[in-house]
Amino acid sequence: MTNNQNISEDLVYVGVSDRRTALFENVYPIPRGVSYNSYLLTDEKTVLFDTTDASVATQFFENVAAALDGRQLDYLVVHHMEPDHAATLQDLLLRHPETTVVATGKAVQMMEQFFGSKPERLQMVKEGDTLSTGRHTLSFIMAPMVHWPEVMMTYDQSDGTLFSADAFGTFGALSGNLFADEVNFEQEWLAEARRYYINIVGKYGVQVQNVLKKASSLDIKMICPLHGPVWRENLGWFVGKHDVWSKYEPEDKGVVIIYGSIYGHTEAAAMRLGTLLAQRGIKNIKAYDASRTPVSELLAECFRASHMVFASSTYNNGIFTPMESLLADLKAHSWQKRTVALIENGSWAPQAGKLMRAELEQMKDITIVGDTLSLKSAAAPAQEEQLATLADAIVGSMGR
Repeated sequence: MTNNQNISEDLVYVGVSDRRTALFENVYPIPRGVSYNSYLLTDEKTVLFDTTDASVATQFFENVAAALDGRQLDYLVVHHMEPDHAATLQDLLLRHPETTVVATGKAVQMMEQFFGSKPERLQMVKEGDTLSTGRHTLSFIMAPMVHWPEVMMTYDQSDGTLFSADAFGTFGALSGNLFADEVNFEQEWLAEARRYYINIVGKYGVQVQNVLKKASSLDIKMICPLHGPVWRENLGWFVGKHDVWSKYEPEDKGVVIIYGSIYGHTEAAAMRLGTLLAQRGIKNIKAYDASRTPVSELLAECFRASHMVFASSTYNNGIFTPMESLLADLKAHSWQKRTVALIENGSWAPQAGKLMRAELEQMKDITIVGDTLSLKSAAAPAQEEQLATLADAIVGSMGR
């Protein structure tokens, strides 16, 4: 059974959602699934924008055949060669040998790497090249390292539609509502959009800023990403979120507490600090157990908030391993421009604080506030005053 949706008079959504895959890129949990978006333009010439992951190939090919309705497929535009969007490319060309593939030179090189050959019908494009399909004129925008080097976007000059590749995407399967204005995006989707951006694209903030500058010169009326809902309303709000994320600036002024605790004593101290912060007027404090929370969620929260508390047990004379993994991921994603407070624990030789500080000092524009609170096994009653002093330092750094 086909499952297409009309976006406009001559643009059809032929993508497929996947709720069976547990890990995106075999690393990021996707409990709400993910969509693999593909779009078919039915102008005088037909144009398919990207294919899909192999996991949804059967449904995808049914959708494309129904949308073509007996017509030949004139063009396939390849925005991104990652297999979640290109694994079915070779099978599509076997079904449609008449198709000309439109892609960057680097994308063609990757086609040879993945499939052992390049398409027989090929049109390589570069920045500013155009393709007329009848009523529509498509122009191509290079977007290297957003988030692979071969990536490009397509702008439909006729309708103001931006086919944005992985930019402006989000985790989450579609449930029938195709457009972002048909769902409660801010409440139900924004956290997954943030987690998607930070983990997939977040390292490449400079490159995202370059693309946003290009996009600012275009009259964009709709954004069609490769994952998640299509945007036709309130585009500025969502683009603005990406502007903040790609500048590594805090999205919210608030405190996130992340603790790595073995037997609960480090957790207890971290939670007491949370209470003391609340008593000083700090709202919407978030706390996470680094051992139980997927690191992709922790990473997104560290990008969202302005202030962090990292509390870690000492483990094998080092940082407790879940916290160590988080710090490594933050460094790899160019995390910066944040304020951090530290708590360490160790029954005989607390080391985690010193080691966490050393990791943070290798990152850009990280301010460590207050003295490291050092516990030995459990917080002593006399350390209530130290916790209060640390809470005061955090609140003071927030300008309160």
